[in-house]
Amino acid sequence: MENRPYKNRDINWLFFNERVLQEAADTTTPLLERLKFLAIFSSNLDEYFKVRISQLRQLKNVDKSLRKRLMTKTNKTLKIILDIVAKQQKQFGETIKTTLSELEKEGIYIRTREDLTQEQKLFLQELFTNAIKEHCNIINIVEQDHVQDSTIYLIAQFSAQKFETVKIPVEEYGRFIPLGGEKHQFIFLDDVLKLFAQELFPDTKILASYTIKMSRDAELYLDDDYTDNDLVDKIYQSLGQRDSGQPTRLLYEKEMPISLVKAIQSALDLADVDMVLGGNHHNLSDFFTFPEIAEKEHLYYKRKPALRHPTLSTSTDLFKTIAFKDQLVHFPYQKFDVVEKFIMQAALDKNVTAIKMSLYRIAKTSVLTDAILKALENGKKVVLFVEAKARFDEENNIHWGKIFQEKGAEVIFSVPNIKVHSKIALVERLVDDVMQRFAYIGTGNFNAKTAKIYCDHGLFTAHKKITLDLAQVFEVLERKLIIPKLKRLLVSPFTTRSTFMQLIQNEMMFAKAGKEARIVAKMNSLEDSHMISALYRASEVGVEVRLIVRGFCCLVPRNTNLLPNEKPIKITSVVDRYLEHGRVYLFENGGNQKMFMGSADWMTRNLDRRIEVLTPILDKDVFAELKAILAIQLTDNVKARILDEADSNLKVQTFEQAADNRSQYAIYEYLKNKLDEKD
Repeated sequence: MENRPYKNRDINWLFFNERVLQEAADTTTPLLERLKFLAIFSSNLDEYFKVRISQLRQLKNVDKSLRKRLMTKTNKTLKIILDIVAKQQKQFGETIKTTLSELEKEGIYIRTREDLTQEQKLFLQELFTNAIKEHCNIINIVEQDHVQDSTIYLIAQFSAQKFETVKIPVEEYGRFIPLGGEKHQFIFLDDVLKLFAQELFPDTKILASYTIKMSRDAELYLDDDYTDNDLVDKIYQSLGQRDSGQPTRLLYEKEMPISLVKAIQSALDLADVDMVLGGNHHNLSDFFTFPEIAEKEHLYYKRKPALRHPTLSTSTDLFKTIAFKDQLVHFPYQKFDVVEKFIMQAALDKNVTAIKMSLYRIAKTSVLTDAILKALENGKKVVLFVEAKARFDEENNIHWGKIFQEKGAEVIFSVPNIKVHSKIALVERLVDDVMQRFAYIGTGNFNAKTAKIYCDHGLFTAHKKITLDLAQVFEVLERKLIIPKLKRLLVSPFTTRSTFMQLIQNEMMFAKAGKEARIVAKMNSLEDSHMISALYRASEVGVEVRLIVRGFCCLVPRNTNLLPNEKPIKITSVVDRYLEHGRVYLFENGGNQKMFMGSADWMTRNLDRRIEVLTPILDKDVFAELKAILAIQLTDNVKARILDEADSNLKVQTFEQAADNRSQYAIYEYLKNKLDEKD
């Protein structure tokens, strides 16, 4: 095989975020939903700078003076990234302008300082003087630590290089201020401060006012030589580092004079590469909080209430139902309460002896946490693996972990060298001295809130070999077992990579033998070079490779200069109303198809450095259902975009006679029809 290229993951990720921006610009997206896609784009980019750019620079332990010298040198990858970001930011600004203009046609206004009426100014004057002003804290930014991560600050300019800084009180007042009695009219809080900034500095004349926002390194760099409890305490104590970590960019307004930019840069001791030109408003992830307008229902997505599960929702005994037959659930299309019901039934069942779960992102309050507490109250053995290093959820996870611990649960927090990313639960029942096990293996977190917006699948099963394998996984987590002896499950870092490699190799053997050979894989991201190389080899000998990748994809497909037996690798990505989050892998296997579903992407970290669990789909009806859903996604011709060599993000082109297939809506209808048939 010739040497094939790989895309840079950090550069390619930007083209995923471009697909989000395309949804914000798509005129078929309801108008107020476009604001949410703008918010997602902004939030994604901010996290990207906090996490990926920080890692790219690899300067966390470098002396400050050396860091400045290093970062002023040309860094090819970083330069490419910043060039792409600059272009996308321009498109972002244009999309915002267009969206706000269309909102005005619908009678919804975000006013600027220049177009306020006299009555609106008087209203804001009174609000500022009597309420907002007291929360406007003037800070000294000579020290970087005083500038918090992802917080908007007002810069009041007094001369070319003299200025003061005010923290904008978004937490106290929200980002969008309703303009009194004016219907559907709002103004950014930062614009209110700009309007009345002079009142904050009565003794010094302000020449102009602008806003800035700093993003900081979000990684928590921890040593590896301490126990679990030490780790938890250290993570908890280190969370504040995100407000004082190394700067990754400082956004400033385009109208800001260069002399003032340089003065701020000098005060904060930033390098040129840290300074990024932004728009007039920063932190536009705050569009998530734009006020709901009930009477503008047509500007939102049409409601699609979560469906009842055709079997589990009406079951009076989930254990009996699952023991009889495997059950598959799909979120957000179906109600998440079946998972909560499963754990609550376990908590109340007198025969249940133990409940074991891995919790990656715990909701702040939920029926699920109530069920766990009820199980503890009823004397069940509860073993919980709480991921203390789930980025941005560390504090809440640790908080709940300690509560469960105090109530009597055996809580195992993550260890420094490995994350537990699997989404698994195991219930053990003892009936007439016979152990019964029931498992839940999913692609998404045990979180009712995210289950409303993340597309995930979950399998309930009582299959003896699967549940026995899962029991071994929990023994590994409980440090009772080092290497599990697995019969059915794929578990990283033990068997996932080797099994997938063997399955790909099998497809190559079938292709060489002239038999049908096909690999269909859906995942969030594709990055692992060994998996990509295996897919290259498979396609070159005639294996059909069809991928659905939501995020970044380091594989470079080609449609020209093909080898004699080569079939081009086809990749699409779906960005739509919900966040695609499922991982499903299907292999033709010489006509005896095999399918797996679980938590692992084909990324090195998911294959080698995390505890991940994927289950085979063994029940023929469950297999047919998941395969049908996968087929719907493969043929999306409305929201799917092609991932090609040029990162063009072009929409899938179809023949005129082909009916529109918007996969997320088609899946909802497919499941609704199955429910209707059951009823």
